[in-house]
Amino acid sequence: YSLLAYHTAWLKVHFTAEFYAANMTIEMDDTDKLKVLLNDAKLFGISFEPPDVNRGTHRFEPVDKKRVRYGLGAVKGSGQSAVEAIVEAREAGGPFHSFFDFCARIDRRRVNKRAVEALIKAGAFDALHTDRACLVANVSLGFDFADHQVVNASQGGLFDDGDHGSATQEPALAHAEPWGLRERLLLEKSALGFYLSGHLFQQHESELRRFAKRRIADLVDSREPQLLAGIVSELRFANGQRGRVAIFKLDDGSETIEAVANDELIDANKALLAEDELLIVQGKVQNDRFSGGLRLNINQLWDLPAARARFGRWLALGLNGDGHGRAPPLAELVATWPARRATDDDGLERVQGLALRLQIVRAQATAEIDLGDDGRFWPSDEALARCRQLAQGGRAEIVYEA
Repeated sequence: YSLLAYHTAWLKVHFTAEFYAANMTIEMDDTDKLKVLLNDAKLFGISFEPPDVNRGTHRFEPVDKKRVRYGLGAVKGSGQSAVEAIVEAREAGGPFHSFFDFCARIDRRRVNKRAVEALIKAGAFDALHTDRACLVANVSLGFDFADHQVVNASQGGLFDDGDHGSATQEPALAHAEPWGLRERLLLEKSALGFYLSGHLFQQHESELRRFAKRRIADLVDSREPQLLAGIVSELRFANGQRGRVAIFKLDDGSETIEAVANDELIDANKALLAEDELLIVQGKVQNDRFSGGLRLNINQLWDLPAARARFGRWLALGLNGDGHGRAPPLAELVATWPARRATDDDGLERVQGLALRLQIVRAQATAEIDLGDDGRFWPSDEALARCRQLAQGGRAEIVYEA
């Protein structure tokens, strides 16, 4: 065993890309092991090329000393026969130059629509067309086009000169609403088992860092409560000595930390404790004697709208007026997304919402008007989008630090 460990370590150091490519090929059917290998490889400076129908094969392959090409066989729903058919078509006729060219040249008895959709979601067609939503919406059209090519090829007329331009003309892709970052990454995760091209935390990272400033990678054992933000993963529930606990990984893209929430927090936040959800938490970071790493004991948690209401000072809404003295429909905004009311430990009711401050600009003067508690609203993503529609030039921004 010692000799085997030495040989393995030597290969890992001197042939790092080959080492990880081989091990990930062996484990390509086990998402959990793939994720461990992927994260470990990044620590050794290895980067990964995404799946690509024009470059990839069934296996993971080393590109150079620091890069590994992701194996098409690791895409859930692809299958070895489908991947081999794609590689055979590519080797016979060269790289695919469009999505329709791909559909026309592959063996559709071995590559079905489900496999193509999985490859699109995994990003394997990004080099041909970057809009994954559009390609998924056009899979049937691509297969219909391919079927028509087969029919037209067998129905040449007596006086045909071999030019079937109208029959071989590729149709336009049907329009589809593009996926947002969250939807694109969640579908990518459904195809690969994890995020490869990005991280869910990126969607709101610039805003989150304005109040939850510390990265998980920078944490140390501290008696002071820490305010952190991250994406929930590997969520499970267990019965502890003091009741039920939720145990999960909190991931902000820099690193992960194991977090624990007690039974009281679970009952109060059932809808928030879910896989792939963004959480803002406050708690104490301590050394975990079992894992040897750090552990976060949570005492408070929020979703993003609640965190905006808790840590935001106000929403600055820029207004210039419409020239006729008419004010924007702010009452409608507050009525549609009303502030929430809660009773504290002393029995006093308090308003939970984000204050509105109007920043009015005129040719001769400027003014700022605080609408007070009656102007507070619940700052969901939809409410903020509406605020930007009402604001002059889209000038609507949450102020976290005065």
